[in-house]
Amino acid sequence: MNQKDERLWLDALSDVLNRSHLFQPDQLADAVAAAVSGLGIRTAIYLIDDEQRALCPVPQGDRASREPIGLDDSVPGQAYCLVEIKPTANAAGWWVPMVNGTDRLGVIEFTFADGMDTDDVTRQRCETMAGLVGHLITVTAPKGDFLYQVRRSQPMSTGAELLSQMLPPLTASCERLVLSAILEPCYDVGGDGFDYAIDGALARMLVLDAVGRGLKAGIICTVIMAAIRAARRAGHDLSKQARAADAAVLEQFAGGSFATAVLAELNMDTGRLQYINAGHPAPLLLRSGHVVRELPAGRRLPLGIDDATVEVGEQSMEPGDRLLFYTDGVTEARDAAGDMFGTRRLIEHTERHAAAGLPPPETLRRLAHAVATHHGNPAADDATLLLAEWSPAAAQRVLP
Repeated sequence: MNQKDERLWLDALSDVLNRSHLFQPDQLADAVAAAVSGLGIRTAIYLIDDEQRALCPVPQGDRASREPIGLDDSVPGQAYCLVEIKPTANAAGWWVPMVNGTDRLGVIEFTFADGMDTDDVTRQRCETMAGLVGHLITVTAPKGDFLYQVRRSQPMSTGAELLSQMLPPLTASCERLVLSAILEPCYDVGGDGFDYAIDGALARMLVLDAVGRGLKAGIICTVIMAAIRAARRAGHDLSKQARAADAAVLEQFAGGSFATAVLAELNMDTGRLQYINAGHPAPLLLRSGHVVRELPAGRRLPLGIDDATVEVGEQSMEPGDRLLFYTDGVTEARDAAGDMFGTRRLIEHTERHAAAGLPPPETLRRLAHAVATHHGNPAADDATLLLAEWSPAAAQRVLP
């Protein structure tokens, strides 16, 4: 890359960043296209749909309408799933994964007027632009509805809309840990939720399942998540976080409102895991790609039921270990004959993806789709998965 092109790339990046302070969500794709046009490059932005099954084109004023691209058996799908840059089919450019941090958002197609530029510096500039756009999508989307509409294939229920505003990004990583979660069905959830916080040496995780379905279950779930966040941010330990959730539910709801949950805290300096299980399925510990045990301790009554029991489970983890948390909507999903997905299938699928070396976000995407394929019809219950991998190598695998 010559000095002139370097200056043009810097101008393009600066132009997108400077314009981002005021542009609306529907102006993003056009702003990116205009910024790189001086380099002889055309761009097309695709966002992953809420189901994580297809890449949806973001409309641009000067481009003909494009169709969604399925993830399975497509080059851009591979770029998204594996977070790896891939050449376009006609060798005219690159499919570049687009992330916010390590949370996968979609891909950008960079097409060069004179055919693919294989220069390493040019590839790096494409990756930098995709990274900038990923950050800006996250910041810009809440200004309007446009980018949310691009990602949706159907209307979202009130309970799902409420809960979606409470959830953190599906994936977050630091140098020693990757946390990834997925919740299905994404358009009609209500009772399930997840949360996490990574601060210093501590990684805190939460998976919960509120009783019932629909808006009421979603409200119970969000109240518990808010109570636990407030207690956590006030410096309280797991026991006090659980008691804060009890108090919030008992204050706001009549009897019979509760949620099963697992609250966990991993010390990344020592590998010490502490956890409380409030009537929830036991998490699974994976080591060297195999499930070695369930974590059965730390039992208490579901959150929202007055239980002063202080029993905190402990587990020593080793570098490279994975923790899988899940709700009963995963294992109790039934096919047309009434056969449940079950813990055995969950373990088999998890171990197979671990053996393939898939990073946590892609492992969970495939697990969730395996559950959906098993039940075939609209799910009778929410299904949530959260996977934590304590490993610097894992963190490298989710980087673009």
